[in-house]
Amino acid sequence: MAGLINALDIKKKELDKIKIVVLGAGAAGIATLKLMIAGGAKRENCIICDSRGVIYKGRKDGMNPYKEELASDTPHRTFEEAAVGADCIFGMSKPGLFTEDILKSLAKDPIIFAMANPEPECRPDMAKRVRPDCIIATGRSDFPNQVNNVLCFPFLFRAALDTRSTEINDEMKMAAAVSLAELARRPATLTVRKAYLGREFSYGPDYIIPTPFDYRLMDTVPIAVAKAAMESGVATKQITDWDNYRESLCHRLFYQ
Repeated sequence: MAGLINALDIKKKELDKIKIVVLGAGAAGIATLKLMIAGGAKRENCIICDSRGVIYKGRKDGMNPYKEELASDTPHRTFEEAAVGADCIFGMSKPGLFTEDILKSLAKDPIIFAMANPEPECRPDMAKRVRPDCIIATGRSDFPNQVNNVLCFPFLFRAALDTRSTEINDEMKMAAAVSLAELARRPATLTVRKAYLGREFSYGPDYIIPTPFDYRLMDTVPIAVAKAAMESGVATKQITDWDNYRESLCHRLFYQ
């Protein structure tokens, strides 16, 4: 979600107007799509597919309550059909499934998240060759735009524990995503540049999300999430001194 926020900003597109197609309807695919919808994507503009094809209303085979919730009212039956004209495709599936033909069928300035690991649905070099107008992210550290859950979960849970929250809700997840997106727009630290020698870190198509080596994650994400927990009413412990809380978070790290 954080990467999508920034990719949309760079490509001058709006979340509530784009077509999104997700390939992979396991826990990751379903959770990702639900968060995008919670963040403002239009349900009617979103399609999710599994190994059998599009999850559409009325489908009988391979269904469960979680898929039923996201079933689309669409005539498309295959991922290839659904992907035509898509502004954004998310892969939480298998290597190589984002073919050249599929990439060519996407809308102008497409956003591609190829999250299969260790081999993504398509490699960035192929995606850039076929669609030089794209932004692509993967889960790998040897490619730009690594999307890794370690950017989020330690800090989200830190805030949930510190506020004694009764649950982790969409408001807290979105707060984490927005804070990550905002952090990527700030100049990278020396620690980050040392960790990835020879790579540039300037907000743009090849830097839409922070790296796990950015120490500012600790005093950025937890504060945003803690505030969201309190504002949404799930926090049972209130934080009143934010400067002190920030300082306590910073003491957990060695700053450079």
